[in-house]
This record gives sequence, structure tokens and C-alpha cells, in this order.
Amino acid sequence: MQDDQRRFAPATARNRDPILDVLRRVLPPVGTVLEVASGTGEHVVYFARRMPGLVWQPTDVNPSALASIEAWRAHEALPDVRPTERLDVTAEPWAVEGPYDAVFNANMIHISPWACCLGLMRGVGAVLRAGGVLVMYGPYRIGGEHTSESNARFDEDLRSRDPSWGVRDLEAVIERADAAGLQFRERIAMPANNFSLVFDRR
Repeated sequence: MQDDQRRFAPATARNRDPILDVLRRVLPPVGTVLEVASGTGEHVVYFARRMPGLVWQPTDVNPSALASIEAWRAHEALPDVRPTERLDVTAEPWAVEGPYDAVFNANMIHISPWACCLGLMRGVGAVLRAGGVLVMYGPYRIGGEHTSESNARFDEDLRSRDPSWGVRDLEAVIERADAAGLQFRERIAMPANNFSLVFDRR
């Protein structure tokens, strides 16, 4: 279709099923999930079709991403995916209203300034209900070291494109989450040297 604004990320096809396995285990069976930085929109429609008890709220700050998410939403015509909202994670307060039962965020904090991670934690702490779950996905350094040579090269590439980007230290992420009232529950090894992190709202 000539005016189709859907975007496709090759990594999504590779990671969506392992992520889905994690979400099915840690998310509540029913409730509302806020996806922060939905990107192309492929994840949200894939998960919504396979977890019908949940209502999903996709968001992003990038205009082309917002258009792609809406195109995917229209293409899939899923009743459990709400219209896309623009969300700048560094804004206070956030432009979306809670409380949400869960928040999902994939592949954001390493391709954005550290201020976006700080904003993510503050915002999630404000909109996630007590007992709610935050799930993050992406690469992390552990104990100050990369978990693979490929991640080290990836980190160098990111920093060459923007010095404020880079693979983040797991311990620093957990520290900022804790300051926002989010208790670290578990780290789950994922394919391609990534991890899923699970936090509970105190």
C-alpha cells in the first residue's frame, strides 16, 4: 500500500517471542499496560493479540514512530490497543494518566540520554499503581563490564553517534528505580546478550 506508514524493525521479529514469554509470566492476566517508547508499534500489536486480557496504551515522542504505531493499530484493528499518545519521558508530569497495572519499555535507555532513564523511573513511579510491574528490555553492563564483545562494540558505535548514548550499567538503573519506589525483582537473560528487568512498585 503506497501510503502505508507502518515501519518494520528486523530485531522485533527476533525478540518478540522471548519477550512475550516474560510478559506472560510477570504481567497480571487482566489490566492496563503502558508501553513507553513503542517505536515502530510492532511489539504492542503482537503482544495485544496474544494477551487478550490486557489493554495496551502505546506511546512515543518521535513523530514518525507515532505515525507507524497508529498505522499498525489501524492495520491490526485490535480493540485492546488504545490510540497512540505522545509521551516525552523527561516531562514532569507525564502526559498520560494512570494508574497503570504494568509498564513495558524496550530498547530505549541506551539510545537516549541518561536523563531519559531518570525520567522513565520518575514517571513510572508516578503512574504505576502499588503492586504494579515494570518490565524493561535491552542490553546492560553488569559490574561495570559488558556481557559480550558484541555489546562492547555496540556501545562504542552508540557513543560515536551520540556521546550521551550508551549501554547502561545495570546497577545504576536499579539504583534510580529504587529511588522512584520501584523494587528490583529479577534479571532474565534473553537472546542476543540482552536482559529483561522486572521491578515491582512498592
